Amino acid sequence: MTHARTFRRRFLAAALLAAVLNFAPLRAHAASKEIIELQTQVQQLLDMVQRLQSTLDSRFGALQGLVQQAADNSSHLSQSMDALQQKLAAQNEAIGGKVDSASGQVQSVSDSVDELKSRIDKLQQSMQALQSQLQNMQTPPQTQPGAAPGGAPGGAPGPGGNGSPAGPGMSAAPPLQDTYQAGVRDFNGARYSVAQGEFQDVVQYYPQDDMAGSAQFYLGEIAYRQQDYANAVKAYNALLESFPSSSKAAAAQLHKGMALLEMNRRAPGIQELRSLIQKHPQSPEAQQARAKLNGMGVRITESARR
Repeated sequence: MTHARTFRRRFLAAALLAAVLNFAPLRAHAASKEIIELQTQVQQLLDMVQRLQSTLDSRFGALQGLVQQAADNSSHLSQSMDALQQKLAAQNEAIGGKVDSASGQVQSVSDSVDELKSRIDKLQQSMQALQSQLQNMQTPPQTQPGAAPGGAPGGAPGPGGNGSPAGPGMSAAPPLQDTYQAGVRDFNGARYSVAQGEFQDVVQYYPQDDMAGSAQFYLGEIAYRQQDYANAVKAYNALLESFPSSSKAAAAQLHKGMALLEMNRRAPGIQELRSLIQKHPQSPEAQQARAKLNGMGVRITESARR
């Protein structure tokens, strides 16, 4: 019995050992298959990551190309804008120069017309004086009874007539036309100090005459050319306030605006130029004011465009 029991135990142990030995390869084989499948999945994931990385690199390269192209286009556009601005500035300067030239020519013509009017007036005065002399020569002198020959009755005035004494003119004022024309000639000849004195005489002795307004304009021009902008503005204001319908009102308003800008009074200067455009929209001075405002980048209001 003891030997049988021992044999049985040994047989069971051997069977158990055999079962364990037979089961172990199965487990090892199953684990190896799972590892292989896991490795395969990992490799597939790596391949997907590589393809995704390749796609991202390709798209990023294309995006970089688009960004570079946009940068190049922006650079070309900026260069074109700069060139356009330079061209516009050059055109504005050219227009301003042409308008200045036209304004100078118009001013010269206006001065010539003034001088011609002065000569016509002077000629008319000479003709009237000549006619008066002819009438006096044709009319014989009438003597009253009791009058002494070549004289007047007792207590009557002498040859001066109208009770006025004979001799030089009663007023010390210089002749208006001659003084004004002399001032214009000296101004055109750049003899500003002489011209200034002559125009001041016109303003002093003939303050209500239209030529006093023109004289004020030239006083402003003299101060403007000497960069005395404050006195230039005062002279232009004197013309614009006392002689608003003067032929030189537009030029005075234009140069007043320019003088204010030279004095760094930007807002009043711009307002003056806009007012000029509104009051004299078709004048050469208005065209010059538009060119100046455009060159400054200032918007011209609709009311000023009309």
